Amino acid sequence: MTTPATPARPHGFPWRIGAWILGAAVLAAPLVAMRLTDEVDWTASDFVFAGALIFGALGIYEAAVRLSRNLAYRAGAALAALTAVLLIWANLAVGIIGDENNALNLIFWGVLAVLVFGAVAVRFRARAMARVLAAVAAAQGVCALVALTDGVHVMVLTAGFAGLWLVAAALFRRAADDARPAPPAS
Repeated sequence: MTTPATPARPHGFPWRIGAWILGAAVLAAPLVAMRLTDEVDWTASDFVFAGALIFGALGIYEAAVRLSRNLAYRAGAALAALTAVLLIWANLAVGIIGDENNALNLIFWGVLAVLVFGAVAVRFRARAMARVLAAVAAAQGVCALVALTDGVHVMVLTAGFAGLWLVAAALFRRAADDARPAPPAS
């Protein structure tokens, strides 16, 4: 007697569903806050933009899950996507240098351009992604130097973003090292 085949679930299925639920909860939080206080006042366009940002990052993570089963690769992709979301959110919500209307904040879009164009150019390969993320961290470092004009606290925040990019780079490097064939036994 044969047993019926059970449909295979993608690796990490419960975590991935949980991430989408968490994303929906983060998006719902301002809606709940608007009911409780007048301090939060989001428009429909705020929700659309936040939804595109959150679910875009989750979509990037889904693509990473499909590209590799390597946990370091997935963690690197998740950290890079999360860091990008935080950088965009901070820059648009309050501005990193001065306020959100300070023209110097435009330099942070260059950091994201290095990330996007670099990742596409290397076709998301782990070893190359490590180099791309190191370049993104370097671009973020340049931003930290520019941010010095606004005070040390801004430079520290910007350097913190550079650190997150470097951790993501290290994770991709680890994924590349894990994929390398073992040397022959002697």
